[in-house]
Amino acid sequence: MEYILIIISAIFVNNIVLAKFLGVCPFLGVSTKISTALGMTGAVTFVMVLATIVTFLLQKYVLEPLGITFMQTITFILVIAALVQMVEIVLKKVSPSLYQALGIFLPLITTNCAVLGVAIMTAMNKDFNLMESTVFAFANALGFGLALILFSGMREHLDLIDVPEGMKGVPIALVLAGLLAMAFMGFAGIA
Repeated sequence: MEYILIIISAIFVNNIVLAKFLGVCPFLGVSTKISTALGMTGAVTFVMVLATIVTFLLQKYVLEPLGITFMQTITFILVIAALVQMVEIVLKKVSPSLYQALGIFLPLITTNCAVLGVAIMTAMNKDFNLMESTVFAFANALGFGLALILFSGMREHLDLIDVPEGMKGVPIALVLAGLLAMAFMGFAGIA
């Protein structure tokens, strides 16, 4: 039951993009087509889960025992950047087709604050064990992907309608993002 609450809360109630406002840059930048949103979702899911596992272990077995938790943010940033680079190198060697499919998405994840935010949230939550932290990261990645794919579909639909000249591009995208965030607020009483 605990895992179900974590999943529902992370995807719908406390969505990483629409409620926490983390990862807004790729949310606005990569959401012009559903195909790119799907690619970004896959890449973010993989890196977010892997980074959360590594940073959780670093927090519990290195930073806390040595009393250097003040180094948490810089350590997590370096770990995430190193993980993204390692994943990129391994994919290039093992699966060139997947590497080509992900393309620019992997380097973009290095600067995605949602990945760092989830890693810090799991480290700060003393009640989570490693499995709960992993489920939390996976659910947040799914929530990020859900919001991104829904937003991409809405933006693709904008190409089919007549938008006033002053609202084309980013202004109407921000209005849509606000409407999507309001729609997700309807889940606030669930978990």
